[in-house]
Amino acid sequence: MPDDDFDIAGLADYLHISAAQVAKMADRGQLPARRVAGQWRFSPSEVHHWLEQRIGALDELELGQLETALERSAPPAAEAVSIGELLPLEAIAIPLPARTRSSVITSMCELAAQTGWLWDPERMAEIVRQREDLYPTALDNGVALLHPRRPSPGMLAQPFLAFGRTSQGIPFSGNRGLLTDLFFLILSTDDQGHLRVLARLSRMLADNQFLAALRSAESALQAREAILEREQTITL
Repeated sequence: MPDDDFDIAGLADYLHISAAQVAKMADRGQLPARRVAGQWRFSPSEVHHWLEQRIGALDELELGQLETALERSAPPAAEAVSIGELLPLEAIAIPLPARTRSSVITSMCELAAQTGWLWDPERMAEIVRQREDLYPTALDNGVALLHPRRPSPGMLAQPFLAFGRTSQGIPFSGNRGLLTDLFFLILSTDDQGHLRVLARLSRMLADNQFLAALRSAESALQAREAILEREQTITL
């Protein structure tokens, strides 16, 4: 058994719910869990993946509760997540020069590489495509939250985001028939940091006025200003 696996008490503390709730969810198959010597054990990487999938199904209130729990579980020295600070101006493209799913991924990784913080954009594009093939990240509101399946610290100087808006909607969610025009690329160096960013960004994207502001922005600067303004309305 890996030393860093959660037991029931550890996962309850991490998720800020009761041990009884964790045990009940494990018994019902609602958590990724396995029994070791008759006791439930939870792999951190599997828990992180479960949380990532769960984030997409939460409403704004639930996202706020989840973000609060994740922030409480962050290391003491960890700074609060700020989407504005993680998104440099040079990593924003209005418009993003892409017309297909594949070219969006390539363009987003090349955009991120302009910061100097992504060292292998071709490899990153490859693993982001693998993630999209496994489970598309496009949401019903026309936004896609691109990222590799696991954080890639070996390719990054630091965690950061890139954002691009295509001039028209692109089929990006397989056979669901939805069009996507707003693309965030989330580049993280650890699982917990990724979840914290994903929860904060998902809360921001739950606001239709914010989405309209991103779609009406005429420049990278205006898009970033809209992001900063929206983030100021988010509290824990």
